[in-house]
Amino acid sequence: MRARFILLPFLLLAAPVHAQDAADDFTLKLKGDKFSPDPLTVPAGQKVKLTVKNETAATAEFESADFSREKVVQPGSQIVVNIGPLDAGKYTYVNDFHRETSGTIIAK
Repeated sequence: MRARFILLPFLLLAAPVHAQDAADDFTLKLKGDKFSPDPLTVPAGQKVKLTVKNETAATAEFESADFSREKVVQPGSQIVVNIGPLDAGKYTYVNDFHRETSGTIIAK
C-alpha cells in the first residue's frame, strides 16, 4: 500500500506533454526600416513564442491588430510576444512608431 503513494509523484512527472501546450520559438529582427524574415512562416493551429529583436537606435512598437498584440521594444533589446494558435492565413504587423515598417506572418 505504501509503495503506491511513493510512486504516484513519479508517475505524474512522466505524464506526456501535449503538443498544443508547447510553443514553437521564432525570431523577428528589426534592422533599419525592415523586419526580417519577411514573411515569417509559422505553423497554423499552434502557440508561437515570437522574439522581436530591435537592432536599431530608436524605440519601436511591435503592433498587430490581426492578432491583438502591442508591445514596445527599446533600442538594442528584445521582447517576447506569445501568439496563437493562429488559423491558417496571413497576419500583418507594423512598427507603430514608423508605420511604413511592416511585415507579414503566414500561418500554414
